[in-house]
Amino acid sequence: MPKFAKASTQAHNVIKALTKAERIQSLGTARNYEEALKRVSFWVKEKKLNGLQSLSLEQARFYLEYRAEIVGQKTLDMERQALQAMMQLSGKLPDNGKLYIVKSELAEAKRSRAYTGNQAEAVSQGQSSKHRLATQIAYASGLRAHELLTLARCDERQPDRRKTLNSKWEGRSGSLYTVVGKGGLKRHVIIPTVLVNQLEQRRLKSPVTVIDRQIKYLQRYDIGGGKKWSDSFNKASNRKLFFSTGAHGLRHSYAQERMVELKALGYSRAIALETVSQEMGHFRPQITEVYL
Repeated sequence: MPKFAKASTQAHNVIKALTKAERIQSLGTARNYEEALKRVSFWVKEKKLNGLQSLSLEQARFYLEYRAEIVGQKTLDMERQALQAMMQLSGKLPDNGKLYIVKSELAEAKRSRAYTGNQAEAVSQGQSSKHRLATQIAYASGLRAHELLTLARCDERQPDRRKTLNSKWEGRSGSLYTVVGKGGLKRHVIIPTVLVNQLEQRRLKSPVTVIDRQIKYLQRYDIGGGKKWSDSFNKASNRKLFFSTGAHGLRHSYAQERMVELKALGYSRAIALETVSQEMGHFRPQITEVYL
């Protein structure tokens, strides 16, 4: 692994170069960009990448997706603008080039509310077969909308190495699949056997590339996912239940139900929080608190 300079040093060097090139006019902007790039640099170190200025456009998007569940839109936009300026200076982006705009999910997560099992099932019955199965899997496994597009069997794609607790998925059964989550993190998810059988019946002969919100995904199953599925869920929820708290509400359902299950198995609240954070793919118990 290459020698990694301090986050503050890497960020300062970028700001120095931007200032020298007259890409930053305001001291306030310079200060804000430097703080933003420090945060990026810490993530770069955690991911064991070569350094702040080595980031590719895809890695920058992964970072912004990772941050989208933690911070509000204002902070996320500042980090995007700082990365954008750095990449324009290095030539990875043209002078007027823009990084993909990522929407913060923090407000949505705080606003959404959990669906009961009966409510989730009622919504699914108001959808087409491929969206219905996606809703049932999202509810049972706590998946994000875009993760449904990335489902793969374990023999096709291995998860990233992360330390996990023995309590992970205790009390639940099914088959392990992998998905690509925020920040490009590949992780295991568990899908109940009855849904696995339906999923495998919808397996495509060959993977296809789909585009959702300007991002390409390799899809192996003919099921719903991304914005189209989210829109279908909202419409079906309004038709069947006369309200919708958004497809993100299914992640709330998963978090709350798993907390109850794990505590019933004798785990402390702290261990249950950590376990659920690992199962849901954000690996931060404080984010799980939002879903409770």
